[in-house]
Amino acid sequence: MHATPSPPGRVLGRLGPALGTAGAVLALWYLLALSGAVAPGLLPTPTETAAALADSARSGILAADLGASLARAGQGFALGALVGSALGFATGYLPKLSAAVTPVVSFLRPIPAIALVPLATAWFGIGETAKRLLIAYAVLLAVWLYVHDGVSRVPVSHLRAARTLGAPLHRRFTEVLLPAAAPALLAALRYGASVALLALVAAELGGADSGLAYRLQVDGQFLRVDRMFAGLLVLGLLGVAVDLLLAAVGRRFVHWSTS
Repeated sequence: MHATPSPPGRVLGRLGPALGTAGAVLALWYLLALSGAVAPGLLPTPTETAAALADSARSGILAADLGASLARAGQGFALGALVGSALGFATGYLPKLSAAVTPVVSFLRPIPAIALVPLATAWFGIGETAKRLLIAYAVLLAVWLYVHDGVSRVPVSHLRAARTLGAPLHRRFTEVLLPAAAPALLAALRYGASVALLALVAAELGGADSGLAYRLQVDGQFLRVDRMFAGLLVLGLLGVAVDLLLAAVGRRFVHWSTS
């Protein structure tokens, strides 16, 4: 018989490949920075990037920028995910509504949020409303696609069987449609969260006085490359943290799915 790994052993077993890849990337980064292949000052080492990140944290700039970006991305994500999920369920369940809405959404999906920055600024000014609506726009389109596809793939026979057994509409939704489409909804939220961070960068570059992307722009103007790498590192880690959080929520509430 094989001994059952302890909880720390199981965690290390799952994290082992990721930690190994991260270590390899750091080593390659360090070697490339020291090789001289890139002009000195344009590619900081991981140590220099960590020092710039620590300095930003000590000065309070990182906390202020992170708080501003999280507020914008969080509110835009919540609005976009709510509307996108509701619309996705509606179009996935109602074919006639899908025929009317899908062409419009298909037209809007190729238009990136960054292309709408000038228009949003003209309509709503350079305040927070324009930034949150840009993020919500991008998230809505991403979430709608996944949810619509997931709902439309639910076997019609399941819904017909529930209706034949006398289940009212709200029970068909909560006990048949929602559980069947829940894995797609979770995937939509995870993808929408990454899209929210992408749209956040576009929104903050359109006019802001704080935020992670705003700080990247300012540091870029003064060629503070170490601080730029630190900002990119924070954005990447933020995306990983949000994805892990949503994945944990999915394992808790969508435990019947193996995906």
